[in-house]
Amino acid sequence: MGRLDGKVAIVTGAARGQGETEARLFAREGASVVLCDVLDDEGEAVAKDIGSAAAYVHVDVSQENDWKGAMQAAAGFGALSVLLNNAAISGFGSIEQTSLDDYMRVITVNQVGTFLGIKSVIGPMSAGGGGSIINISSIDGLGSKNGLVAYTSSKFAIRGMTKTAALELGSRGIRVNSIHPGGVNTIMGNPMGSSLEELDPYWRNRVALGRIGEPIDIANMALFLASDEAGYCTGAEFVVDGGWTCGDIEPLLPGAPDWG
Repeated sequence: MGRLDGKVAIVTGAARGQGETEARLFAREGASVVLCDVLDDEGEAVAKDIGSAAAYVHVDVSQENDWKGAMQAAAGFGALSVLLNNAAISGFGSIEQTSLDDYMRVITVNQVGTFLGIKSVIGPMSAGGGGSIINISSIDGLGSKNGLVAYTSSKFAIRGMTKTAALELGSRGIRVNSIHPGGVNTIMGNPMGSSLEELDPYWRNRVALGRIGEPIDIANMALFLASDEAGYCTGAEFVVDGGWTCGDIEPLLPGAPDWG
């Protein structure tokens, strides 16, 4: 028996990277999955490879009308029970250097897209007796770094939005949680395509587990939150960062890791 047998899930940003891994894992665990993205060729190829339990729909998450297509596709599989708001973009620049257009480009996709996703699924999930909404935030939704004013703003907003939605929707049997990844080995998290050998020295000085995260690390947490195993979890923050946020590694102090 799969952990998601009988469930119908929507995954945004599912054409590649973390979203693709999540969609494939959900399908392997028994869910029917609607993959949403703006990268149509890639998304259609992933859905075809998954098979009859998957469908691809072009969805720009920042456009309210596009969400109607996702709802229709999900209804074709049955009662919607899972939404994974994964789609996101990043942007870098100091506050002084960031134009309003650059700022709003990130906010519109990351923050508004998540809001529209939550709003769109409330009706179908309520009619089906409940479900699970999973919002991908970031460790930059818990703290921040210089150069990330737009991205951090959007991820803090997702964190707060999650809690408001959890309070409003709990009585309908809808759970809402946020996942906070650290660095992940995707096009967004590793844009230069560096090898693990090249990345290892950086991560060994950065996080307790000494490596960059892989998409499956995040997907496994999403699987838990989508499943009935997380039936008493809502409004919570689930950090998947290899220990990045637990503190700093000080090589000159006792107890520093020895990677050999």
